[in-house]
Amino acid sequence: MPFTLRGDDVCQVTPPTPLPDPYWVAFSPSVAKLIGLELGDNDLPKDPGWLAVLAGNQLHVGTQTFSNPISTVYSGHQFGSWAGQLGDGRAILLGDINQLELQLKGAGRTHYSRMGDGRAVLRSSIREFLCSEAMHALGIPTSRALALVGSKQSVRRETMETAAVCSRVAPSFIRIGHFEHFASLQNVTRLQELADLLMNEFYPECASKKDSYLELFKEISARNAKLVAAWQAVGFCHGVLNSDNISALGLTIDYGPFGFLDHFEIDHICNHSDHGGRYAYHRQPQIMHWNMACLASAMLPLLELEHSAEDSQELLRSALEEFPLTYAKEWQRTFRLKLGLQSEQDDDIQLIERLLQSMHDSKVDFTNFFRSLSNIKKDSKPLAIPQRNEFIDRESIDQWFTDYINRLQSELISDDDRKDLMNRVNPKYILRNHLAQVAIEKAQQDDFSEVDTLFKILSKPFDEQPTFDSYSKPPALDMQRIEVSCSS
Repeated sequence: MPFTLRGDDVCQVTPPTPLPDPYWVAFSPSVAKLIGLELGDNDLPKDPGWLAVLAGNQLHVGTQTFSNPISTVYSGHQFGSWAGQLGDGRAILLGDINQLELQLKGAGRTHYSRMGDGRAVLRSSIREFLCSEAMHALGIPTSRALALVGSKQSVRRETMETAAVCSRVAPSFIRIGHFEHFASLQNVTRLQELADLLMNEFYPECASKKDSYLELFKEISARNAKLVAAWQAVGFCHGVLNSDNISALGLTIDYGPFGFLDHFEIDHICNHSDHGGRYAYHRQPQIMHWNMACLASAMLPLLELEHSAEDSQELLRSALEEFPLTYAKEWQRTFRLKLGLQSEQDDDIQLIERLLQSMHDSKVDFTNFFRSLSNIKKDSKPLAIPQRNEFIDRESIDQWFTDYINRLQSELISDDDRKDLMNRVNPKYILRNHLAQVAIEKAQQDDFSEVDTLFKILSKPFDEQPTFDSYSKPPALDMQRIEVSCSS
């Protein structure tokens, strides 16, 4: 869907800055098919002109012309404080292709770059490319990554690095920050245009209802509640849940200092710039709720078109209270499935919470432990379960396994069928930081083979893939504390 709002107060025409001597680093054939690209035998675009387009060096290829590339303005709250006007500082929306938006990240300065150079570096671009596609394979709503193009152009961050451009695809890149921007300017006309655009294209069920703007808020809030529940279920930490990084479609966007949990720490902080732990793993639901409160405040003028100020506030306040209920319901549903429980019982939540506390106390590997649970059978003996050896408090975990086996015995499903279902929701492979780091270090030496290997493994995260079994292992001690920051 093209971003159809126009005007200097909304966006600026922004031609990409050419990238010297570009070359392919990575490419996603499945995303290419989404947008209708014809591929050659090497799973790269058949028309070599696409390399130049995705590097930002030209705006046409074959019959496709991107005649009006833009960057958009938005505002937002960063680390809990109002940051004022922000915008696409290094993202350029090329245009619409096959009803999807194609955006280049790292293609040079925009009107909103402020003091930045508008470039992205190879290191962070590899992480974004791999994680976008890994999250999609995990079944989690996300922007997609079409390609990663590199160059020897130097870019200064903490050290000198090389530039890269990651091409991203999504139905829309509209953010909560777009609403906040126009609300901060008291521009109700633009607010209404933005909300109508979203409803017409993505939330048509809201447009036909009474109080359509209230219904739109509820739907955006519900999507993001379910999204963060999905993150928690796979141990994903976003790292920078600022309101301007939150999608109005409930997609995972803006992969910066993200990280998947290795050993389980409920208060894990993946971004070493997050000194106060605002965006720690266990706080993500609370912060997403807070971001929905920012959206509610921004959408208040729309409700006031039909209601009094007092009634509008009460309607939004009541709608906002639905977020934790939606989140809790989705979280409980997902974790039941991770335990192989098809039915619902009152004690299930306590069973889940007891397990997570024990995993936290013993720093058990999150992904591998849940994957291994499918091997437990209804007639298993707690003292013979090998996973008990991963826990410090054996008495406590033995009691948990006893209660868990008793709970499994109340299920009608067979052990084999349950194992199959559990292995469809508990991945074997995630993008662990140490794996990404190895791929990055090789890529910085012009060896992109590990990027390609990881891409292929992570595209099938629930499969056993015995050839790549080592990629499912936790990091060695010297690789456990790889620091990831906002620098990219």
